[in-house]
Amino acid sequence: MSSELRVGFVGLGSQGGPMARRIAEDGFPTTLWARRPESLVPFDDTPAEPAADLRELGAASDVLCVCVVADADVDQVLRGDDGAVAGMSPGGIVVVHSTVHPDTCRRLQADHPRLHFLDAPVSGGGHMAEARQLLVMVGGPTEVLDRCRPVLATFADPLLHLGALGAGQEAKLLNNVLFTAQLGLVADVFELARARDLDPTAVATVLAHGSGRSYAAEVVARAGIEAMGQVAGPLLAKDVGIFAEIAAPTGGPLIGAARSALRAMRIAGKEPTP
Repeated sequence: MSSELRVGFVGLGSQGGPMARRIAEDGFPTTLWARRPESLVPFDDTPAEPAADLRELGAASDVLCVCVVADADVDQVLRGDDGAVAGMSPGGIVVVHSTVHPDTCRRLQADHPRLHFLDAPVSGGGHMAEARQLLVMVGGPTEVLDRCRPVLATFADPLLHLGALGAGQEAKLLNNVLFTAQLGLVADVFELARARDLDPTAVATVLAHGSGRSYAAEVVARAGIEAMGQVAGPLLAKDVGIFAEIAAPTGGPLIGAARSALRAMRIAGKEPTP
């Protein structure tokens, strides 16, 4: 498919903004929408054009990428007479980059059979999108992914197809629940090390080079688990809660470790309930 494929993008935050920039700078006709006009200012030096409203965004999009925060946000920008989906032509593709419940994507497909939906949550941060090295996990029909693969390839490497619609979300949730659990385990390790009068800097070096090394160990050593809770705690709690719902009862030990980590982050009242 040529670069004349028209792409829309909504959700221009620290993650979505660099993704949209890569799409626009790689020559795809790109239309953007944002609630706050200031979110569009960084794109003044790109060929991207703003849409007046969500329906106009949909009408300008053969492929519409959505990178908002939560399930309610996805529904809000897509559904209804004023939503982006209302403006899209039959056969259009909606790519949900948000980390949401798999059923949110499945319901959208069931409610809008004239369109094609992919779930494609991401991991790595805006700097990895800029470097074209963002991890993108896709669920949905292979032929639909192949149609929009050139768009996703502007920022994705690796670009992984996990299975049917919703599979990308399940893989992303597994990743985030494991990371959350590891944060709690590493926090326990540092607490034990302090209780045994071990040098915390030396312990951090051990965890960076030994067989117990992990990204979570780097994070806790650098900032502490409470600081991590302030930065990402509510989002991790959301993802643990979704995974607990879809995986119960098979996710027992993993969910338990993740919940312990959320408590260590002092996310009072936000950790998922059983």
